[in-house]
Amino acid sequence: MSVTPSDVLNKNKNLDKRVNVGDIDLKNVTVDDLKFNGDNYREHIHLCSLLENISACQISDAYKGISHRSGTIKSIKPINNLKVWGSIFTAETTSDDWGTSALAIDAAGDGDILFFKVDNDEKAIWGELASTAAKNNGIKATVIYGSVRDLDALLYMDYPIFASNFVPNAGLALGLGTLNQPIEIEGNNINPGDFFFGDETGIVVIPKELFNKVMVSALEVKFTESGIVEKLASGMTLAQITGLR
Repeated sequence: MSVTPSDVLNKNKNLDKRVNVGDIDLKNVTVDDLKFNGDNYREHIHLCSLLENISACQISDAYKGISHRSGTIKSIKPINNLKVWGSIFTAETTSDDWGTSALAIDAAGDGDILFFKVDNDEKAIWGELASTAAKNNGIKATVIYGSVRDLDALLYMDYPIFASNFVPNAGLALGLGTLNQPIEIEGNNINPGDFFFGDETGIVVIPKELFNKVMVSALEVKFTESGIVEKLASGMTLAQITGLR
């Protein structure tokens, strides 16, 4: 399946359209194509077709091959095991201040990933009400280097959450944090507009300037691993495939 000229010209574009993995073309794709802007139909569809078929592991492998870095933050784990990707909107605050979360929900754009750096995980800055408000505003997910709460609700919500910890207590609605400025977490520099991908295994952050190279490499990783699976199905051992014997 491919994107035809009539698809691109059609005013009522089908954003759920997908192409086969073997037909994916990422030559002109940029991080901006994560969102459909009215003119990037082909790029958006090809990019979504890839992202729906790869994992955080494959993206991390691709990024490592380019930058010799993993792109992961190991202390941040999936809370409700939902897969998500998008452009990062950053925020930084203290665990005493959940008010910055409310401000970030209003400031972020449709389709963004909220990424919070919190000074510690002693109090939660996010929970059920914030998740509900963020989802209603079109935000795709929330990532917190810190704590969340309300796991009785978050575990069953159709809204991806990633965090370092969870506790029942929260601070106050102070609103004293900073929004959409560069942050640094465990040696990783994260800038507004960088690419985020998260799934059941963990999270990966890719600098926006390397986005295309990493996506092209991730597609190659996908093809390579698919070929290995086929060889395993034919009876070869993993040691044989990797040249160890």
